[in-house]
Amino acid sequence: MTDALPDPLIALRPWQAPEVTSWGRLPMNAVDRRSEAVPLDGDWRFQLLPAPDAPPGEDWSSSYVPGVWTLQGTDDLPQYLNIRMPFAEFPPDVPAANPTGVYERVVDVPAEWAGLRIVLQVGAAESVLLVHVDGRPVGISKDAHLAAEFDLTDLVRPGERATVRLTVVKWSDASHIEDQDQWWHGGITRPVLLYATDPLHLADVTVRARRDGDLLVECRVRDAGGALPGGWYVSGELDGRLLTQDAEFDRANAEDERVSDFLGEARLRAAVPEVRTWNAETPELYGLTVRLHRADGTVADTSRHRVGFRDVEIVGRDLLVNGERVFIRGVNRHDFHPLTGRTVSYDDMRADLVLLKRFGFNAIRTAHYPNDPALYDLADELGFYVVDEADIESHDHAHEIADDPRYLAAFVDRVARMVLRDKNHPSVIVWSLGNESDYGANHDAAAGWVRRHDPTRPVQYEGAAKRGWADPDLASDIACPMYAPLEECLTHALSGTQTKPLIQCEYSHAMGNSNGTLADHWAAIEATPGLQGGFIWEFWDHGILQRVNDGRPAGRGGAGLYDNGVAAPGHRWAYGGDFGETDHDGAFIADGVVFPDRTPKPVMFEHREIAAPVRIDCFRHEGVVLGNHQHFRGLDWLSGEWELSLADGTTLTAPAELPGLRPGETAAVPLPFELPAEGGEAWLTLRVTTAGDEPWAPRGTVVCLPQVRLRAAPPPPHTRVPDGVVEVDEEGLLVHPLLTAAPVLSLWRAPTDNDELGGMAARWRDWGLEAPTREVVSVRRDPGRVTVVSDYVCAGGTVRHEQVLTAVDGGLIVDESAELPEALHDVARVGTVFETVPGLNLLEWFGQGPWESYPDRAAGAPVGHHSLPVDELFTPYLRPQESGGRHGVRRFTLSAPDATGLAVRLDRPRQVSVTRHRAAGLAAVAHHDELVPRAGCVVHIDAAHRGLGTASCGPDTFASYLVATGVHRWSWSLRVL
Repeated sequence: MTDALPDPLIALRPWQAPEVTSWGRLPMNAVDRRSEAVPLDGDWRFQLLPAPDAPPGEDWSSSYVPGVWTLQGTDDLPQYLNIRMPFAEFPPDVPAANPTGVYERVVDVPAEWAGLRIVLQVGAAESVLLVHVDGRPVGISKDAHLAAEFDLTDLVRPGERATVRLTVVKWSDASHIEDQDQWWHGGITRPVLLYATDPLHLADVTVRARRDGDLLVECRVRDAGGALPGGWYVSGELDGRLLTQDAEFDRANAEDERVSDFLGEARLRAAVPEVRTWNAETPELYGLTVRLHRADGTVADTSRHRVGFRDVEIVGRDLLVNGERVFIRGVNRHDFHPLTGRTVSYDDMRADLVLLKRFGFNAIRTAHYPNDPALYDLADELGFYVVDEADIESHDHAHEIADDPRYLAAFVDRVARMVLRDKNHPSVIVWSLGNESDYGANHDAAAGWVRRHDPTRPVQYEGAAKRGWADPDLASDIACPMYAPLEECLTHALSGTQTKPLIQCEYSHAMGNSNGTLADHWAAIEATPGLQGGFIWEFWDHGILQRVNDGRPAGRGGAGLYDNGVAAPGHRWAYGGDFGETDHDGAFIADGVVFPDRTPKPVMFEHREIAAPVRIDCFRHEGVVLGNHQHFRGLDWLSGEWELSLADGTTLTAPAELPGLRPGETAAVPLPFELPAEGGEAWLTLRVTTAGDEPWAPRGTVVCLPQVRLRAAPPPPHTRVPDGVVEVDEEGLLVHPLLTAAPVLSLWRAPTDNDELGGMAARWRDWGLEAPTREVVSVRRDPGRVTVVSDYVCAGGTVRHEQVLTAVDGGLIVDESAELPEALHDVARVGTVFETVPGLNLLEWFGQGPWESYPDRAAGAPVGHHSLPVDELFTPYLRPQESGGRHGVRRFTLSAPDATGLAVRLDRPRQVSVTRHRAAGLAAVAHHDELVPRAGCVVHIDAAHRGLGTASCGPDTFASYLVATGVHRWSWSLRVL
C-alpha cells in the first residue's frame, strides 16, 4: 500500500473536469441489494488533507461513516450560503485549498463469495469520490446524493482481507451544480456496502403497474464473464400469483438482429383482478419477486420489490392519480439531522414522514436532490406523492451553466441516474430536473432522456415553467412557479389560457414566525379549478447543535441535549455565521415547519386543519353539515367526539357518529346538544381521531378539529359607572399592586424574519417605533375615573393616545384609542403593553388556542377554554422574534399557585401575548441562550396586529391583515382574582 494516490486518478484531476462524471462506476439500476449486503459503516481511519494532490501522512485519526467530517471534530467547519458559492472561482474552477478526506479500512471478504461478482456501493459522497483497493485505482464518481457502485471482483480475494481507500474531494466542478440552499459539508453521507451476486445477474428491473391491474416487469440480464450462457430465463410472482412470460416480446427479440450476446432482456406480465390501487390515502402494496434462472432451473439472482398499482397522467390542466384530481399538500424536504448533517437513519426518516402524515401533508418534493433510498420505501408504505428532484442547482452561476456544453453530460447523467434508481416506486409521481438553474439546452436534453425512458410520469422544472406557465414547448409538463402571488395564480386559472396544472414547487416560506395567509391560499386553491396545491418551504429548521463554550458542533455525542425545540443549557442551534465564517446567509437556513429536533412549529397545526379530511361545511338551526374532503377514502377509519364550548366557562362533550360518506359527499347531522338559552357565545368542535391503529398513528391520534360557531357573543355594555378610586402617578400612569409596569401604548414588535427580510423592520426602526417618546398632553381626574391624553412622538410622526381608566365593580375598565397619522402606515401593532409582578405563572383563556396564532395564521387554533403555563406560551424560533401570540382572545386570567392573580376581559376578540420577554429584549439578541427571562409577565393586548405573511422569501401578507392608519379603539377590564 502506497501513501500517495496513484497517478491515474490524479492525472484526470476530476475535481475540475466537468466532462468527467464517472470512471469505472457501474450503471445505476433499480435492483435493491441492501438486504443482502455486508455493511461497512462505523469508524474508518481518516485524514483531512489540504488538497486532493497532497500525499497522506502518518497522522491518522478516525471518522464515522456515514457522516460528514465538518461535524466530527475537524477544523473544516460547516458553512451556510443560500445562493453564493463559498469560493470566488467561476465554473468549472475550484480553489487550490480544497479539503480532501481520506478514509481507509480493512475489509474481510467472505470466503463464501468465491466465484461471485463482488461490488462496493458508496451511498453518497460530497462531492467527488475516488476509490482504491490495496493501492490500485478502482473508479471515480460525482453526484453527491446518489450511490456509486464499483466492481471489485478482480481486485479482492474471498476469504482474505483488502484495504479500501475512499478519497472524498470537497470542492469540484460539480459543486457549481450542487449550490443548494443548505449547509456546505464534506464527507461520506450515506451507508457503504459490500455485496456479491452470481456472475449471471439481474442488471435492472423495471416495474409498470397500472390501476386496471395490468402488470409489466421488464428485466435486463448480464453476465460478469461477458457472453450470456444459453438457456437462462426469468420468472416472477406477485403475492403468490405467478407471472407469465411475454411471448410477443420473446418472439420479437428472437427475430431482432440487434439482440446482444452480452445483454439479455425478458418481460413478465400479469393481470390482477379486483386490484387494490395505490394512492396516498390508501397506499396498497403487493410483494413482487423476480428470479433469474440458469438453464438447469437453479436461481442465479433474485430481486424483490413492493408494487403499487396506480396511474399518473395530466388531462388538460389537471394532474390525475388513478383518474382523480388530487390536491398536492406538499412540503420540501432535505436529508438533515442536527447532529450528523446530511446523514439520516431509517428511524429518523420514518419519524419525519409519520409526523408529516399526522399533520395532513400528502406530498414531498425531495429538495433539491434524490433523497436517501429508504425515504422512497417509506413514502410507498405510508402514502406520499413524491416529486423526485435531480441533484442540479447552479444558483450562483445559473445562466452560464444552463447552456454550457461542458456540463451537458452531468445534467443528463444526474437526471437519468435518479430515474433509473427510483422508477419502481409508486410514490414517485413527477420527475424534477432540478432547482434554480435557469433554463437551457442542458435541461432540454435531460428532459428528452426522461420522456423517452419513462413516459408514465410527467416532468417538471420551475426554471422552464417561469418562461411561460402555459407554453407547451418548454421542458415542464406542470406550471410549478415558486412564491407566485395568489392573485397571479387566480388570474392565470381564470384567464382561459391555462394549459397545465399549476402546482407551486414552493409557495409559503416557513422562516421563523411565518406562513401567514396559508388558509387563504388553500381556500382559493380548493375553490378554483386549475389550482392544485404546492409545496411549503420547507420541513426542517437546519440548526446544528453547537456547544456555546467553544463554538464547536456537538456531533454524534449530542443526542439528548435538546427537547421541544430547545437546546440544553450550554448549547444552542447554530445557523449561518455561528462557526466563524464571515461569508454566510445567517438564519435563512432556519426556515422549516419543524425545529431541528423535529418538534412541530405552530404552523403545523394550521396545516393540519387546512388539510382536514372531514369538515363542518356549514351550520343550520337543526344541525350541521359534515363533508368528506378526501379523494379516495371513506370516513370509516375515523372516530369523533363533539365538544361544546360556552362563554360562561362550560364545556360539554358527547360521542359523535360519523356518517358513511364517500369522497366529496356531505350529510346533515343533528346537533348533539340542546343549546342553553343563556351562556352567550357558543362554539361546536368535532374532535376527529383515528378509529384504529394506522401505520403512521396509533388509535386515538387527533386528525383534525373542525369547528363552527353556533351563537355569537352579545354586544358589551356601554355604560361606565365609576364606583371606586383610580390611582395614577404624576405622568398619568396606572399604579396597580399586580403591575410592575403600567399599561402604555405599543406600536412595535420584535421583528420576525419576514419583517426583517421584507423591509418592514427597517422602516419601523427609521420611524422610531421601538421607543417613541411619550409626552403627556393632559391628565383629567374625575371621581372614579382618570382620562390621560398622551402623544407618542417618533421620527415617522406623532400618535395621539387617549386612555380612560374607570374604577368599576372592584376592578378597572380601560378604554383606549390611538390615532395613526397617514405617515405611519403599516405598523406592527396598535395596542397596550404592561408587566406583572412575579409569581403569576398560569395563563387561562377563552379564545383561540392552545397553539400560537396570529391574524393571518389562525385557522388551526379552535376557540375554546385553554390553559398553559406562561413559560410554555413562548415559541423558541431559532432567531428570537415576536412569538407566543394568541388570536381571538375574549378573556384571560394570570394566576399564582394559590389562585390569586388578575383577570382581563376584552371588548371583543383580540390578539394577546403573554411571555417573559420584552420586545426590545427579543430583538437585541441572536440566539435563545442569550435571553434572560423576566420574573414577571410581559402582556400585550392588541387592537390591531399585523399579519405574518412570508416576505422573507415570497409574498407578504394580504392588505386585509395590515394595520390601517386612522383611529383605533379598544377596551379591556382588569380585576384582581
